[in-house]
Parts: sequence; C-alpha cells; structure tokens
Amino acid sequence: MFFKDKTNQKTNQQKQLLSLLPLRDIVVFPHMIVPLFVGRPKSIKAVEKATVNNNQIILASQKNAQVDNPKQEDIFSIGTIAEILQILKLPDGTIKVLAEGLNRCKIEEFVQDDPFFKVSAYNCEQEIENSPQTEALIRNINKQFEKYAKSNPKVPPEMIRSAENIQEVGRLGDIIASHLPLKLKDKQAVLESLDPEQRLMKLYGFLNSEIEISELEKKIRGRVKGQIEKTQKEYYLQEQMKAIQKELGSIDNRKTENQELAEKIATAKMTKEAEEKSLRELKRLELMPPMSAEATVVRNYIDWLVSIPWAKKTRDKIDLKRAEKILNADHYGLKQAKERVLEYLAVRRLVKKMRGPILCFVGPPGGGKTSLAHSIARATGRNFVRLSLGGVRDEAEIRGHRRTYIGALPGRIIQSMKKAKSRNPVLLLDEVDKMSTDFRGDPSAALLEVLDPEQNHSFSDHYLEVDYDLSEVLFITTANVIHKIPSPLQDRMEVIRLPGYTDLEKLKIAELFLIPKQLKAHGLTTKNLTFSEKGIKYIIYRYTREAGVRNLEREFASICRKVARQVVQKGKETRVKIGGQNTPKFLGPPKYPQKDKTEKNEIGIVNGLAWSEVGGDILPIEVITMDGKGKLTLTGQLGDVMQESAQAAFSYLRSKSKELALPGEFFQKIDVHVHIPEGAIPKDGPSAGITMATAMASAFTKKPVRNDIAMTGEITLRGKVLPIGGLKEKVLAAHRAQIRTVIIPEENEKDLKEIPPVVKRITQFVLVNTMDEVLKMSLVGYDN
Repeated sequence: MFFKDKTNQKTNQQKQLLSLLPLRDIVVFPHMIVPLFVGRPKSIKAVEKATVNNNQIILASQKNAQVDNPKQEDIFSIGTIAEILQILKLPDGTIKVLAEGLNRCKIEEFVQDDPFFKVSAYNCEQEIENSPQTEALIRNINKQFEKYAKSNPKVPPEMIRSAENIQEVGRLGDIIASHLPLKLKDKQAVLESLDPEQRLMKLYGFLNSEIEISELEKKIRGRVKGQIEKTQKEYYLQEQMKAIQKELGSIDNRKTENQELAEKIATAKMTKEAEEKSLRELKRLELMPPMSAEATVVRNYIDWLVSIPWAKKTRDKIDLKRAEKILNADHYGLKQAKERVLEYLAVRRLVKKMRGPILCFVGPPGGGKTSLAHSIARATGRNFVRLSLGGVRDEAEIRGHRRTYIGALPGRIIQSMKKAKSRNPVLLLDEVDKMSTDFRGDPSAALLEVLDPEQNHSFSDHYLEVDYDLSEVLFITTANVIHKIPSPLQDRMEVIRLPGYTDLEKLKIAELFLIPKQLKAHGLTTKNLTFSEKGIKYIIYRYTREAGVRNLEREFASICRKVARQVVQKGKETRVKIGGQNTPKFLGPPKYPQKDKTEKNEIGIVNGLAWSEVGGDILPIEVITMDGKGKLTLTGQLGDVMQESAQAAFSYLRSKSKELALPGEFFQKIDVHVHIPEGAIPKDGPSAGITMATAMASAFTKKPVRNDIAMTGEITLRGKVLPIGGLKEKVLAAHRAQIRTVIIPEENEKDLKEIPPVVKRITQFVLVNTMDEVLKMSLVGYDN
C-alpha cells in the first residue's frame, strides 16, 4: 500500500447512494491507495456498478473474515468512501482493483442486498483548526512514530519525512495508523474515531505498545545470538582441549567415526567408481563441522554405499534332486514353472557364470505365485526378498530421489538389495500389473533397465549416482493379467502362465497341504477331524468358485473352528468326519448350485462349455421358435463377440435350409429367441458358436439333442469349426457334470495332452472340422 500526498477533501454532509464492497482482514483509511483482489460474485458486481457511478464505492470491513456471504449485521457501519483508480481482470475470473480512500462515511441504511450491496451513507469526516494543544500532540506523535520506524525496517525512511510535513491532525492519524501492525478491531477503532484529537491519542498509546514490543524482540534476538556464540566458543575450546590431551597422551586410541567409515569402505569391495566416490565424500565430511546439516547428508550417503552388498553373495545349491523335492513338497502341480527352475539349475551347473533369469508368473489370485517364489529361493539356497509394486505410481520409488532433496533415499530396488544382504538373491516383484502412472513419472519405464539382462549390470540409482550390478539377481515378477503390463516390459520377461488349479488338483492340494496346515493351526489332530474325499469335493464344487485355493482354505478353517469349539466343550475324544451329507451343518447352505447335464434329450437345449478365470463351467443354451417375421433375439447378458457368433450361426443355418428340410419361407414366418441362463453374469467369447448353432438347428428341425454330449468351438459363416482356448478347464467341467462325450475342434487335439489321464480314460473326445459333423453327432435322428 502507498499514499497519495494531497490536501483534505471537502466534507459533504449530503447522503449518497453507493455500492458497497465488504472487505476481509483489512481496513482502508482515507488518503490511502491500496490494491484489492475481488473474487466473490457479489463483490465483483458491486465494483462493476461503481465504475458507472463516478468510480466511487464504499469500502467497509467485515466483523468476521470467515463469513463468505456477509449480511448487513456482519459489516461495520463506519467505512471509507473510495475512488476506483484502476481495474484489472485476472485469468482466474477475479479482478484486481486499485482504490484510493477519500473520506470516512457512516452507513445509514442498506437500500438493497442483491445482486450486490447498495447503501445510503454520508460523509462523517470532521476537521479542526490547529491549536497549541494539537501542535504539541502532532510533535509527540511524530517523535514516537520516528522511534518506531527506526526499529521497524518495514517502514520506509521517506515515510517519516512525509509525516513530519503533514499539519492536518486527521490526515496524520490516518497515515500513521495504516503503517502500524494493529489487529483488525484496533484499526477499526481508529477509523471510528471521528474526533481527530482522540484519534491521535489512541495512536499514541498503540505506538508506545509497539515500541515496547520491538525492544523486547531486540533483547530476545540479542540473547539468542549470545547463546549461539557461547556454544561456538565452547566447541572451539573443547577441540583445543582434545588436541592438548592427544599431545599429552591422556586420550585413548579409540577409532573416530571417520576412521570407521574409511575401514568399511576398504572392506566393502566396491567397484572402482563407487570406492572413488565414497572416498571423495569422506574427505568432504572430514572438512565439515560435525553438527552441520550437510555433514549428516554426506554421512548417510556413505553409510548407504558401505551397507549395500557389492561382493557378498550366497552359494547356489545346484542339486537337482533336492531342488525338485523341495518344489514338490511345497506345491502340487505348476509343472511348467518347476521345470523352468530345474532347467536354470542344470545350466548353472554347466556354466559357472550366467545372468539370472527374469521370470513372470501370470495367473489368477490364490494360485500360489508368491509362495512358489519362496520355494524357488529355498530350492536354490538363495536369500529371498519381496518387493510389492501394487499402487506404486512414482518413478522415484524404483530409482530413488536425488540427494538435493531433504530426506532423500535410494529406490526400493537398492533398499531390497541391502535387505537381502547378498548380490544374488531371489527378488520377487509382486503385483507388477498393479502399477500406475501420474505426473511423477512412470515406474514401469524405470523397471525396463532393472529387468533388461543387457542393461541391469550397470543399474543407476538417482541417490547412489554410481552403477550397481543386478545381473546375478534372479528376478521373479507376478501378475494377475498380462495385458496390463506395458509391452516393452513384457518383452524383457519370460512369461510362465499359471492358469489355476483343476478340481482334481484342488483335491490333492487340500489333502496334502491345506487340511494338515489348518489342523495344526487350530490345535486339532486327525483323530478329532477327518475329511472324506466326497466331502472335500462337495466343498470344492458347492462352496468355492475360484481358480486358486484361498477361499477353499478359508472354508476348511471355518470347519476347524467349529470342531475346535466342540473339542473344548465335549472333550478331546470328540471325533468329526466331514462328508457330503453333513457339510452344510458346518458351512451352511451351499453357495453355488450344482450344474449337471440335462435329464433327458430335449429340443432346443444343448450343453455348452465355458471358461473363466475361476475355472470351467457347464453353459446350457436354450432356443425356442415362435410365429413372427424372422427376428433373432439374444438374452442372458451376452457380450458383443458372443452376439456376433450367434448371428453367424443363425446365418449359417438359414443358408442350409434345404439340407435341414425347412420350407422356403420358414425364416420369414418365425422369430427365434436364444437364451443363456444366469442372466446376471456377463458372458462373452466365440467358443459357444457351434453350441448355439446346434440348439437353433434342433429348434428348427424339432429333433432333440443328446443330453450326454457337451461341446465347444467357434463357427464361421461357412460352417467351419475353429479352435478355442481353456480346453482343460472346460473338459473338467464336463467331467464334473457326468458328461462322457465332448465335441471339440480338431485343431485342439494338441491340447488334449493337458487333460488329466483319469479324465481322459473315461471321456470320449469327438474331433470335428465342420458343423455338419457336429449335427450328425448331437441331433437324434439327423441323417443328412
């Protein structure tokens, strides 16, 4: 703020109608030029109105600055009539107003409240003639103001000279009041002092108070400065005493902190670059005052350099039989992943030095990805460290922060290496598909260097500023879905898919791992609780719907808790056997319905097969016809691909109307409705193509479909049957539903090797190439 040197305005006792601008945390005095930032819509309108009304506006302060929408009672009645000198509109919608206070005014009446305040006010400025008494008052207040200004650098020197040249009592008081750091209520009190002499008397008291406060602050600053000088003097004398004692031989030969750091650097077996860097930083540390902030930063940096394993590594246990035994003891199935680890150990035995592989386990939750990484570390004899990447969105989490930042640390890769205490650990990067990106960078891009065998021998962390060798680390990443991992990152990893466990595998896992684990965790023995094979299967089929075994383990734990309660209440001789009949007694009603094949051969109903992340399932497809105009209706919450597949099947059958012995105008006189039950569950994919085509053909020809057959395959417009995915899970779903004949595309014959032998022995697989083969096999009485 600044002031314009001019003579007093003439008083005007006439009432004026002017717009009002409420102010927050500021009081504007007459003769004062001040910039104001106006942002409230009501205030902006008041300013805009004033520009067309001689640029005059009333500035009055709010009683409470926290009120965003002040009422009449929230505004002081004494304000200042001001003239708007300049208006500047800002990009954010607010306006900057440069206003000059003219004179005091008394608000008599609020004429309007919306869209802005408009008030009736009159000039209440009073003027008095100078007298010996006022002259004495002016001199005293000028002296006090000069004394205050000398102790306060915020008051410019020219302001003192300007105040000395002012002879008007009222104006002098307003100028001095605006330069004092008074509270809002005190400034308002000065503004409301209409008598100029009383105004100067109030200011005289405020000036004395501010001068006393300034002198106290000066004393406190002097006292603190003296204490600091005393501390520095004591430190200097203590250092002199140490030097004298050392010369006299009266101090022991304990190693100093810097000597210990030098020894650690010598024994850390760093790279040449890292050792030169650490010695350079150590020399800097020796020249710094021990208590300085920079010394702490340098000391922490050297501590990190010496604590990272530069040369220390564990010795691989290259015993294939032992490793295979450990992997099989910890996990059932997961054949591909186990074979890859054994292959690595075999090559490691033949080649002394090789780069660590970078594996990516992709599969649904609960499939054993994380625990398999633990087992791999145990089988190879390496240290294990896990790094969770779920929710990481800052590149500095991987590469670290530069030392210029306060509290900087190395990235989580280097921190994990320190935790592992060896340079060749098994490092698990868990949930690599859950990383995200924001303005702080892309952490997946930072991982490109970490997981690239051609680059990670010289990984650069922003904090360390020296290269670190990660080439001997056995990296294992895990993910639930592969498409969320950026393609460049996928390209650097060897993807091993863990598609989830089959029901037979879950049965074995339950018998070998889950049940013994839960019995031990709940203090039970096999005498207290046993599970029959039928009971375990019942829990798998009716209480869980997952690819992994987490929920299955929770159900076993629930049963164990209930049995543990019985043992405590009835005694240790309590015995419970879980079978198919008594399972609901412990777990409640089944959570999922049992899906079996249809009871008899029916028209328009076919057993389809579906696959999802939680395994395979039976997918019955229903078709009915009715009088109409050839409309095809699809229901059951079908996705776009599945709807297109149904359209293709319908078009194929229309083109084969003669072979199906259908009348020429058959399709113009009927409507077709295709429905897939469980409409609340979204369904998609092309693999139900031949199933929908068979159901339509059955409905058109009125020939029933065999109820002991299930099928899967994609159909083309010309009736070709194309291969599909998830065959293993689909066949197991058919096996659960007591279906012993499965129609599959001929190109899927290669996938039959994944089917468990016990299922393959009792299931007939019909390999087909065309839709005609499907209809001949599935429709009763079809002989075309």
